[in-house]
Amino acid sequence: MSTDTDLELRASRLLPATPDEVFDAYTDADKQRIWFSILDTEPGVVEIEVDLRVGGRQVAVWGPNRDELFRETQTFLEIDRPHRLVTESVGSDPTGATMTTRVVVTFEAAEGGTLMSVVQSGFPDAGTRDFFAEHAWSGAFDRIAAYLAGA
Repeated sequence: MSTDTDLELRASRLLPATPDEVFDAYTDADKQRIWFSILDTEPGVVEIEVDLRVGGRQVAVWGPNRDELFRETQTFLEIDRPHRLVTESVGSDPTGATMTTRVVVTFEAAEGGTLMSVVQSGFPDAGTRDFFAEHAWSGAFDRIAAYLAGA
């Protein structure tokens, strides 16, 4: 039998910048448009809008082409710049399947930069949680790190 903590993802990465710089890279629409596709070998679709305020939303639409788009709408529940961000995330994949999770992101000054940590909960099953741990967040950390290294 699964418990709520079984379906919780925890991930972190030391990134080469200050908490302010990492927070801004993660929340600024112009910066996100760059890092979302920074490691792609071929151009795809990346559209992002951010209303960074409690109750505001971030909407991201991305994919390899217009026929295969992912969409995520995050509603900001808590903003403590540059330390903590809490959102409710509603995502959908190209098949139309949807998922709602809660995402808590923290930005902690550390030797060598900022430790960015994520706790995401509410996954429908362990396989989905593991996919997000192994691919979604790992890829996001790789892309943000590449953006910050070149910024």
